[in-house]
Amino acid sequence: MESRTAPSGATTRRIQDIAEKMVTGFRSERGLSFAPENDEIGVLRDYMTEPAWESGDLGLPLPDSPHACSVCLPTWDSVLGYEEERDKVLRKLRAGYPRFFMNAHVKALNDAAQESVAHGGERVVVFATKEVAQRAQRFVEKRNSSASRIASFEGLQALVVSEEAYRCALQYWRFSGEVVSSRQAEDTLAHNEPGDDGDLLAFLAKKFVCSRSKLFLYESGMSSFYAVHRAVTGMAPAKKTLQLDFPYVDALKVQENFGSGVVFLPDATGEHFDEALSRIRQGEFAAVFCELPSNPLLSSVDLVRLSEAARAGRVPLVADDTVASHHNVDVLPHVDLVTTSLTKWISGKGDVTGGSVRVNPDSHFAENLLAALEEGNPRHNRLYPGDSRVLKSNAEGFPRRMKAVNRNGELLADFLQEHPAVERVWYPKYHARKAYDAIRRKTGGYGGLISFTLRNEKKVSKVYDALAWNKGPSLGTEFSLACPYTLLAHYGELDWAAGCGVPSHLLRLSAGVEKGDYLLKSLEIALNQA
Repeated sequence: MESRTAPSGATTRRIQDIAEKMVTGFRSERGLSFAPENDEIGVLRDYMTEPAWESGDLGLPLPDSPHACSVCLPTWDSVLGYEEERDKVLRKLRAGYPRFFMNAHVKALNDAAQESVAHGGERVVVFATKEVAQRAQRFVEKRNSSASRIASFEGLQALVVSEEAYRCALQYWRFSGEVVSSRQAEDTLAHNEPGDDGDLLAFLAKKFVCSRSKLFLYESGMSSFYAVHRAVTGMAPAKKTLQLDFPYVDALKVQENFGSGVVFLPDATGEHFDEALSRIRQGEFAAVFCELPSNPLLSSVDLVRLSEAARAGRVPLVADDTVASHHNVDVLPHVDLVTTSLTKWISGKGDVTGGSVRVNPDSHFAENLLAALEEGNPRHNRLYPGDSRVLKSNAEGFPRRMKAVNRNGELLADFLQEHPAVERVWYPKYHARKAYDAIRRKTGGYGGLISFTLRNEKKVSKVYDALAWNKGPSLGTEFSLACPYTLLAHYGELDWAAGCGVPSHLLRLSAGVEKGDYLLKSLEIALNQA
């Protein structure tokens, strides 16, 4: 295991000018218009029937919305250009994953704040609350010797830092997930009232079959993870956490950058897993984290044995069920906390971010965990009301969506498993199936996420370029998505990832709800390149 201030009238007018310029530019370049019934940007391109996959689609928002959470990176070279920050790629991007990319509205908000509260040589990152801005300030000042300050702006909080510390402030934005959403930025700049949240909390509590008093909602999936990390490490600040199996990149980054550090076991099987269970029983860790299944290797830890060890050692156990979804697996009875990225399958549309935490009412730690979570989230919902309303609308189709996703996921995995050009397939039906089946619901399936490699890794770029699927980061949308996951998540540490069993030429597929025949045919045509 590896250790590892209110603005003047002139400024207000300037804010409005910036916002209008940013949004008008976005609309004119994309040919978008407002849908009169709900004041959202109308969708002109249906990515389920007209996927964005060719070189001319580079930079298009996925979906076709100013609030898109993904962006089209249609070729292998465009992925490399994105990671290497080549100008010819970056200047074409019209969207991106919100923790990694400044949406047009969010950029306009930060530009307006910078003009209002910053002085020469200073940069600004806007956060929603003073508490969040203070956490960001502590993070920056711990890693950078320059001074920083917090200034009020349009009801939000601007962290003002030196040019040298700006990247560090953006790191906090990324790792913590405590972001200002594009809808909040848009409404702030336009001085629109946020309205109500549609009682999303009660709606999701019913979907999750849990008490609303044990459910907490956050502005992103990573924000929910970070809130849990603060809660569990706050109970044992001197201890490290334990991460089992190779996780989503920033789940590990949070544990590395906050608290007392992390012990990482990239493959939680065999003798190494036995050793970890022994250390858990001895109460060595502040908490144990796992994903069921993991991303991108779709591995499931033996949760029954893990739960027994964690309870014996009085160690909080945290599981993330984002990849499989609550529709397919039931992990709460075995753990103390469950985190979920609502951005993915729950929303299914790719146009809003959110995260949730569920507390097991029978947990030995329930009282302490609820108190810690309520301190930072007293209303149990930190999503911006506009995002809450969109998420609630999107989530109406969650069960229907997952039934189609499960069918397509299994269909594609079976096809890849038998294809002569494919070296290996990672999918819960084939990989760590016994552990997955132990938590799978009777009506649940194996999900829509699949990873695979080719026998001839030199052909992977040709296969990716030829695949007529939407291509970009993220997962869980109704339209299928493909990406070279390792390049996007671990470009600066490819050798390390390979040493953990995650090859650089791995391709990850997120099955949507399109017709299965179409998905199979397009995948077969692409694999002919191998």
